[in-house]
Parts: sequence; structure tokens; C-alpha cells
Amino acid sequence: MIFTYPALVHNDPTGLWLEFPDLPGCQTCSPTMDELLADAEEALECYVVEELEHSGKLPKPSDIKAIPVEGKDFTTLIRIDADLAKQTKSVKKTLTIPYWLNEKALAAKLNFSKVLQEALLAKLA
Repeated sequence: MIFTYPALVHNDPTGLWLEFPDLPGCQTCSPTMDELLADAEEALECYVVEELEHSGKLPKPSDIKAIPVEGKDFTTLIRIDADLAKQTKSVKKTLTIPYWLNEKALAAKLNFSKVLQEALLAKLA
């Protein structure tokens, strides 16, 4: 699943640090911009996976243009591809679908688990 959130980058005398205004407590710091952005992806991924495991919901990302910026600060977007199946304990579910739907899905070579996960996440958002 792809998740994109705006981040506010601060450049102060102690170095670079970044926060996600929509995600309380989700922040990171680093000496260089490359490291900061890499660390921001990791922080966002950890936050997303943790929130989805515990509450099942994430806040809607703010419009990047609506985030107030001061001095040398600037905004950017951080995007992650969180493969939730690799980072969370999986549980087996048995379900029933119509025969015709099963046949069409098999013919389309759909991954049933992935489709169900994506549908559940969209429904819970």
C-alpha cells in the first residue's frame, strides 16, 4: 500500500529535523538531508504500520500548501510503500464468495489476500 504524508523540515543551528504535522510524535533528525529523508521514510513506515495494527485508522494527510512554514523551514512529501503483510502477524480467514466471482478472479490472476487487505484498509480509512 502506498502512503504519502506532508512533512515539515526544520533547519536550525543544531541540525536538520523533520516532523509530520498530521502524525503526532512522528519525527526524526539527521545531520544530512539525504539521511533525513531516508530516516523520514522509515519513521513514516513504522508509524503507519503501528497505527493500522492498533487502531486500524490513519488521519487524512493535510494539503501541503496549508502547512505554515517559518524561516528556513520547508515542506515536502514523504511517500512509502508499506508492505503490511511482511510487517504484521497474519491471520487466516475463511470466506465465501459466489462461484462466478471466484472464477473471474482466478482468470484475472488476482491475489485474494492482497485484494481483501486493500479493500479492508480502504473501508476503514
